[in-house]
Amino acid sequence: MPFQSIRDPAQARLLLLTLILFLSYLCVGMALPVVPVFVTRQLGLDNVWAGLGVGIAFLATILTRGYAGGLADRRGARLAAARGLGFYVAGALTSLGAGLLTPAPWTAFAILLAGRLLLGLGESLVAVGVIAWGIGLVGPARSGRVLALIGAAIYGALALGGPVGLVLLDRFGFSGAMAASAVLPCLGLVAIARLPGVATVPAAARPSFWSVIGRIWPHGAIVCLQGIGFAAIGSFFTLYFLDRGWGYAGLGLTAFGAGFVLVRLLLGHLPDRIGGLPVATGSLAVEALGQALIWSAPGPLTALAGAFLTGLGCSMIFPSMGREVVRLVAPHLRGTALGGFSAFQDLAYGLTGPLAGLLADRAGYGRVFLIGAGAAAAGLVIALALRRARSMVFE
Repeated sequence: MPFQSIRDPAQARLLLLTLILFLSYLCVGMALPVVPVFVTRQLGLDNVWAGLGVGIAFLATILTRGYAGGLADRRGARLAAARGLGFYVAGALTSLGAGLLTPAPWTAFAILLAGRLLLGLGESLVAVGVIAWGIGLVGPARSGRVLALIGAAIYGALALGGPVGLVLLDRFGFSGAMAASAVLPCLGLVAIARLPGVATVPAAARPSFWSVIGRIWPHGAIVCLQGIGFAAIGSFFTLYFLDRGWGYAGLGLTAFGAGFVLVRLLLGHLPDRIGGLPVATGSLAVEALGQALIWSAPGPLTALAGAFLTGLGCSMIFPSMGREVVRLVAPHLRGTALGGFSAFQDLAYGLTGPLAGLLADRAGYGRVFLIGAGAAAAGLVIALALRRARSMVFE
């Protein structure tokens, strides 16, 4: 059943948490186009260093998911989220310092990297903390809906953050954009100060992070494989159109986002109603079709239709698999499991760009989307295997 009335205190708190997550991810989205421009045009460094400036934050996020999940489990999701917002502020202010040192480009770049590492740590803590907090508020039975809502906030913030960041860069410079990035998490800190946390679950023993990963890795692998399609559209759709001489090159993410949001709004309840694996199975088939359509497109409208289908397919896979992960672990391991699970998606986003770029240089941009279709098909095979294994258990 969809969420109850907003007058339900738990639902109102969940919406506030979602807003806090949206504000924090605006900081991530604002930096994505701003950092490369700063590194190449103001510091005078080449694209390799610009890519490092962007990518190192994702590396920090991947490497700290286990820490974030353990902190949420042991000391509470509220502390994890608050600490993450603090790291956001520290990262933005450190990056602001880099903007003041442009006459010394390598010093500025080193300071920028430090700021990006702090932001990546903050992203890890806030995301895991808010997800664990939200599920604790409304209960694991609605975890799929919680993850769908939170995912919509993340993708919406990333989509909005890029244009906002470029406007701030144009009007106030890099340091001004980073100053705005420092203010947004402060608003989140003020908001959560009055929110009650959820109790931690005491446990005599906690298995290692890698032991928990061993339980959930097939579900994480599905999320990783589906993320390749989104990353391919984000990184190469525009270049693919330009290489073909097609118009509407800037509409790829718009088409993807339209499909993504449409499914989240209309079908966000499905994982809780019929189960995560059935939803993921259908979603992966749609994503594979969308990626194949982009690869084989004879013209721009067909490719845009493929991007829309990819958005339809990608939309519910993370919440569907997240719901399954929540069911696989004990309550006192929920944060750790969700942290490890989220790292699989980070891995897809972090690796797809450089690896697909090498493929595009050698085989053309179209092959990138063929790989995306193959990845979604591989995810579909894993999902079908999990469904078969589950049906055998219940026979």
